[in-house]
Amino acid sequence: MEMEDIEDVLGPAGLAVGGAPPGLRLPLAAVAVKPKRPRSSRVAQTRPQPEARIPGTQTIYVKTFGCSHNQSDSEYMSGQLSAFGYAITEEPEGADLWLINTCTVKNPSQSAMTTLISKCKSANKPLVVAGCVPQGSRDLKELEGISVIGVQQIDRVVEVVEETLKGHEVRLLSRKTLPSLDLPKVRKNKFIEILPINVGCLGACTYCKTKHARGHLGSYTIESLVDRVKIVVSEGVREIWLSSEDTGAYGRDIGTNLPNLLNGIVAELPADRSTMLRIGMTNPPFILEHLKEIASVLCHPCVYSFLHVPVQSGSDAVLTAMNREYTVSEFRRVVDTLCELVPGMQIATDIICGFPGETDEDFSQTVNLVKQYQFPQVHISQFYPRPGTPAARMKKVSSVEVKKRSRELTSVFESFSPYQGMEGKVERIWITEIATDGVHLVGHTKGYIQVLVIAPDSMLGTSADVKITSVGRWSVFGEVIEGSVVAKETQKHNHSELQEEYRPSQVEEATCCGTDSCNPGPERSENSTPQSCGDATHQEAVQSKLVRRNVEGAVKSSESDTAKQVGENQRLNVAARRFPDVDTILWGGLAVSFATTVTLIALLAYKISSTPSY
Repeated sequence: MEMEDIEDVLGPAGLAVGGAPPGLRLPLAAVAVKPKRPRSSRVAQTRPQPEARIPGTQTIYVKTFGCSHNQSDSEYMSGQLSAFGYAITEEPEGADLWLINTCTVKNPSQSAMTTLISKCKSANKPLVVAGCVPQGSRDLKELEGISVIGVQQIDRVVEVVEETLKGHEVRLLSRKTLPSLDLPKVRKNKFIEILPINVGCLGACTYCKTKHARGHLGSYTIESLVDRVKIVVSEGVREIWLSSEDTGAYGRDIGTNLPNLLNGIVAELPADRSTMLRIGMTNPPFILEHLKEIASVLCHPCVYSFLHVPVQSGSDAVLTAMNREYTVSEFRRVVDTLCELVPGMQIATDIICGFPGETDEDFSQTVNLVKQYQFPQVHISQFYPRPGTPAARMKKVSSVEVKKRSRELTSVFESFSPYQGMEGKVERIWITEIATDGVHLVGHTKGYIQVLVIAPDSMLGTSADVKITSVGRWSVFGEVIEGSVVAKETQKHNHSELQEEYRPSQVEEATCCGTDSCNPGPERSENSTPQSCGDATHQEAVQSKLVRRNVEGAVKSSESDTAKQVGENQRLNVAARRFPDVDTILWGGLAVSFATTVTLIALLAYKISSTPSY
């Protein structure tokens, strides 16, 4: 008996599976996926039966690797599990089941997954593996005997978890319709909505494993996406991140395009700028014909003036070997046009060092491109051959040379001073996060430059003017200007937002565009934070250790704050974050008392024993 679908373990009656939710379409078949080989031996495998408990009462540990699209999938899966009664936890030791959402872009991500699987097996925990690894490499040895769920089956995660807890192995990988956008969702950050606009892409990059998992382009309709925006705005979301393997390709499979979608979304954003839109990663080929329209949207007051456009190499020869379908001159046209038309425009990019066949001259051209534009953020990656891709069969550059080139390019990038000149300027920022130091809050300018401020937690979800007081390599520091705080009354949140938050993940920050090529606006020097999963360098952040996106428990209502209260609360909240809590002080006092008592008893005993007896 082959358990290819969950109906195989639920009995002949199966499940009532309806058609596609409104606004969804059936994507085309995936590419380069090997035919399924019989695995009847796996069906007989069962795990140790867990303690009998009422379904929906167990605790689930969710771990996510990879891009923002993966994070959105995890939030949807956690939302459904939470709605059914399961508790979501950050602590794996106390969980009844582990759910690992995987990434297949790079070897390190998959290696981390393998390590976590081994830990789970050692702990004798039931396990479900989701995401791009099982979807793109379904015959992977590490997945034998483990329940897996594909990227387009996340709406059935409750069923998979239930059966896995019973000791069954479930394999749910067949491609059906796109998951509904209105599934229950537990956001990692209550103020940030990650909105997937499509799955898959139209490219065929020779190094990319993601397409094996996400498949061909499948777009959500504009109507369904705009409806989702209306909902999340009403729920108090302050940032909407459009997520995609290639944002620029949106709609080409359903007769529309990205500018149409962006205009539809922007029309629904609040006029008070309380909710901002961030456009996701886009490859050069599919935005060349829409540059002016996209520039117009990026100029909108409610849209961050930032775009992540991966170039991967500054050599046309290497781009041809990668099958990237554009030239360096076309990439330059994208950057030059956007920087010319959008004040303060910020461009981030990706570079792969040591792609097979890359010569010293090819690499030199890449270094010169980075030096010319002084990109505020460059995601630098060494080439990793992914199994099943054409690039894995190409003649490789020596690992010593690949590492050397990566270090050299990193050194060039880190020599830039992207925030120079910002000190003393006044910037409007949107505050949605708490810094890992526990003292600062994190805001972003319109260009998504990270600004750290000392302010009360009640300012989370608000915007304010700040004066930049100092600059660093990866962030700037500012002071909130009294009387500038803008807070919008938060609407009633749905049940999923009241659930426990996830473990924070690292986020990338971009900085300001170099003066050699970009034309910054008259007042601002701004940047952004791209996250995507279609390119091989999207995940590794070079300056992401200040941000944590776990804010749910710390957020308080800010409707009644005035400028004066902000100053008073700032001093109180900062003091509270800096000093230990009462429990710590009490336990410390008890420890000191106990130590003193023991010392006195010891001295008394010594005194008695040393007294001569008569």
